[in-house]
Amino acid sequence: MIDDIAQHLGDKAAYYLDHVCKAVPRHTLHLPGPDVVDRIYSQTDRPVPVLRNLQALVGSGRLGNTGYVSILPVDQGIEHSAGASFAPNPIYFDPENIVKLALEAGCNGVASTLGVLGAVARKYAHKIPFILKLNHNELLSLPAKADQIMFAQVEQAFDMGCAAVGATVYFGAPESTRQIQEVSHAFRRAHELGMATILWCYTRNPGFVKDGVDYHTSADLTGQANHLGVTIQADIIKQKLPTNNGGYTAIKFGKTDPRVYSQLTTAHPIDLCRYQVLNCYSGRMGLINSGGPSGGATDMAEAVMTAVVNKRAGGMGLISGRKAFQRPMEDGVRLLHAIMDVYLCKDVTVA
Repeated sequence: MIDDIAQHLGDKAAYYLDHVCKAVPRHTLHLPGPDVVDRIYSQTDRPVPVLRNLQALVGSGRLGNTGYVSILPVDQGIEHSAGASFAPNPIYFDPENIVKLALEAGCNGVASTLGVLGAVARKYAHKIPFILKLNHNELLSLPAKADQIMFAQVEQAFDMGCAAVGATVYFGAPESTRQIQEVSHAFRRAHELGMATILWCYTRNPGFVKDGVDYHTSADLTGQANHLGVTIQADIIKQKLPTNNGGYTAIKFGKTDPRVYSQLTTAHPIDLCRYQVLNCYSGRMGLINSGGPSGGATDMAEAVMTAVVNKRAGGMGLISGRKAFQRPMEDGVRLLHAIMDVYLCKDVTVA
């Protein structure tokens, strides 16, 4: 298995597989493991039914009872338009095929919209954990605007038997204050009803692009977004893999500390991702990184690299959608299995 992983990483295999994190040592973190619900989540104020649903999530699929998760997210029909998302493979206009892909691949859960999950709930909600994405950024408005608005109610997720709910906050956007309040209220209600919570912690502001450099995925800004996300009691944080650092210092806003850049991070991708984990209460709340857009021939290598970085940084797993469903189903299953193999491989250790 390690040979296949190294082959996908190519000439950078040693760069990713042999790196040791010295800035934030692994022993300072709360790491995923088979006992993650007992060891970490059961010590919190989460109600007992939430613990049961968290255990259902981490106990399902090929990664069941490893402490790691692979989730299939397909809400792009709203977030990126149905045509743009499903034209590469029109079978996924049918919600049943979305769930079938997650089941065939052995995912821990499937995250999608109220309409998608509701259309097949009676057939599949007891076969794989459902995660209802509550809010979305729709693209039919003109002029286009970037805002997450509620499409569903927490009670609807409960009624269809969901194990968890998900939501997005665009941290840094003018609308973020309202979104934080809405999601905080929704997450409280979800916990009351016994469902786990997953937060897409994205940064969004035109000012985060400075002198031609895009800092939306800088380690310091995404790290702070994670810290805000766990503050409103997200049980799992979804975040894009960091691509650079120094957003605060380049844009010259907010507050930071020079030691963030000199002592807590380096330029290595695993160290940058570890700073994201650090901001999830030192790993008490799991970090899952997104797989990113589909790029064609490079998708498999990119997905494996992202999984290696996430696992070695101390993350909890991957949530990959477009790379999987914008191709024939058997190829999507193969890609998702390649991601899972990283978490199943004992030779890929926490750095």
